[in-house]
Amino acid sequence: MGNGADIEVHGEADSRFAGVRDALSEQLASGEELGAAIAVDIDGDLVVDLWGGHRDAARTLPWDRDTIVNVWSTTKEVTALAVLMLVERGLVDLYSPVATYWPEFAQNGKEAIEVRHVMAHTSGVSGWDQPFTITDMYDWDKSVGQLARQAPWWEPGTASGYHAQNQGHLLGEIVRRVTGKHLKQFVADEIAGPLGVDLQIGAKPEDDDRIAEIIPPPPLDLDFSSVPADSPMIRTFTGPVASANAANSIAWRRADMGALNGHSNARALARTLSAISRGGSVDGVNLLSEKTIDHIFDEQARGVDLVLGVPLRFGIGFGLPEPVTVPSLPDERICFWGGWGGSVTAMFPDRRLTISYVMNKMGPGIIGSDRSDAYTRAILAAVP
Repeated sequence: MGNGADIEVHGEADSRFAGVRDALSEQLASGEELGAAIAVDIDGDLVVDLWGGHRDAARTLPWDRDTIVNVWSTTKEVTALAVLMLVERGLVDLYSPVATYWPEFAQNGKEAIEVRHVMAHTSGVSGWDQPFTITDMYDWDKSVGQLARQAPWWEPGTASGYHAQNQGHLLGEIVRRVTGKHLKQFVADEIAGPLGVDLQIGAKPEDDDRIAEIIPPPPLDLDFSSVPADSPMIRTFTGPVASANAANSIAWRRADMGALNGHSNARALARTLSAISRGGSVDGVNLLSEKTIDHIFDEQARGVDLVLGVPLRFGIGFGLPEPVTVPSLPDERICFWGGWGGSVTAMFPDRRLTISYVMNKMGPGIIGSDRSDAYTRAILAAVP
């Protein structure tokens, strides 16, 4: 039930984006949305910076300007950016084997898996062999050690199978081997610090009191009974079994999980990922070149994803428009990804446009939600 009369949308938006403010207000009033934030950056100009609602299920705490929230797989975009920065610096070659940087990864038939395969979810290593639990993911050495020993679940490079929970460990270990820094430290030192953004992998203890409570989604409408137990879908969704409630735990917040536990808000994500929309530079902070950005749009996989069971297109590190699955994004030079429950950040280099949406009440499904589609449509309607 909504109690819309007392839910105000805060922040600033150019007048042409009045429809975005209205859309957020409507979703908050209906109760579909509990707390959320939306940001739009056009060539460095923050033309939309809106937030509203509550950060707790009991509706006692307002969603404030500096509220942050676990953004699930939107984190993968930040992790991909980190790897692309190492590509830019000549420290990582996307077409080299992962084992070039992480020799132990060559075990069990993985010696030819390239960095780009992990970036595009085509490596065949889309989860952990059982037994493996959520809390095991918090143990870095155990997590990456087990991934190094596993055999791939399908022939690498032949199809995508969404690396739902482990992509951050796979890429994060490459970052660690190359730089000597754990992923969360690299992001803090090389991305969040220089850009001055409220973004971190995990969250520090001093930030706990401003983190929005995650409200789990309705159960996934997936019928696993007809899916073979040894399929990548079953193995990924059970290795480990995901829990939305885990994101509200302190242990989750302290972990280093570049696929899952980024904590941020829409304003920070839009600024960070505007590096891709703005040619690699954010207000004089140079992260990428156009040549490195071009790699993102080199299509690596197109077809029904072996894990999610829906048509997807992947470039290197990001999703590319697939009208069947993400109808709100036009089929142009766009890269994006989103998080479980509906958060999304999308980059439009030809328009120098970056849009971001985060929320705490998770919607059904894995790729976007009706809410994220509504906001995306409202934003694009205002941008010629």
